[in-house]
Amino acid sequence: MLHIPYGSPMIELCRGLRFKGVQATSCHFTENNFKFKPDMCLKLNLLTNHERDNKVKRFLQEAIQKYDIFHFHFGETFFPDKSDLAILKKAGKKMVVHHHGSDIRLLSVAKSFNNPYVRVKPEWTEAKIYKNVATLSKYIDHAIVQDHELEGYISDQYKYTHVIPHTIDVNQFKAQYPDGKNPSPLIVHAPTLRDLKGTEFILNAVNQLKRSGLSFQFKLIEGSTHDETMSLLSQSDIVIDQLRIGACGYISSEAMAFGKPVICYIRDDLVSKYSPELPVVNANPSTITDVLKTLIQNPQKWNELGIRGRKYVEMHHHTPIVADRYVDIYKNL
Repeated sequence: MLHIPYGSPMIELCRGLRFKGVQATSCHFTENNFKFKPDMCLKLNLLTNHERDNKVKRFLQEAIQKYDIFHFHFGETFFPDKSDLAILKKAGKKMVVHHHGSDIRLLSVAKSFNNPYVRVKPEWTEAKIYKNVATLSKYIDHAIVQDHELEGYISDQYKYTHVIPHTIDVNQFKAQYPDGKNPSPLIVHAPTLRDLKGTEFILNAVNQLKRSGLSFQFKLIEGSTHDETMSLLSQSDIVIDQLRIGACGYISSEAMAFGKPVICYIRDDLVSKYSPELPVVNANPSTITDVLKTLIQNPQKWNELGIRGRKYVEMHHHTPIVADRYVDIYKNL
């Protein structure tokens, strides 16, 4: 099985699948600033356009000979025009598509869910998303998303849509629960894109609370490698994920794996879709200042939320548990 073309969750998933006896390979097409370590990287970013095209074509032919199942991520395949899908179909290969966010998040649909805060990546226009999904669903029956927020955009586009939480190997995270005794707690926020995550509202809240005399430290994590980000998360007392999208992100799960209390916006209509054990503190751009202030002023809650978060990730995101759900899908392709 081959997973392409990008992402840290994909790498961890492949490790979990190999543990289950599935020969899974993670492949990135280009190198990245986060310094993720996939099983293979084609390093297309170092080549000219002509060289890139030739290398991908050769790799496709090699992959057809080696792999039975192709698991595509972020709505991308080997070729930009997705002409490889017909080739793979003709070769009798089985395929799965895995959507992770901006590749399917439609602004018009998101706003219909009564989410006035949501933003989308401008390069992913609705026309582009509709065209992309139409092509993918023509050749692929099974689509996977990580939560019910994303399910709402494609539930009627594919024959089968599966909601599977993203994969976290909790054994790689040493829980460091905040003891609540830090007189100046460290609060961190690690946005991939500020506008999508609502970073401006977090910065405003931080500045307002500091001016009011509340004692705490704040670290905005940007331009760091994945390892550097994990180090800062492990040292934190409180983690703020995102305030616009309306669902828990990967950072939420990683922070909970470290035993940290997490603030994140979960859309009102999606709260009941999560397990009742989820200990995330809900906040949106309108409420972040009050929510953050309350959490800082109640240090006795930090440890409790951290312990509950760690248990939640162990129950719902741990690699061996999640990998079984993928194996079930692969068996039914």
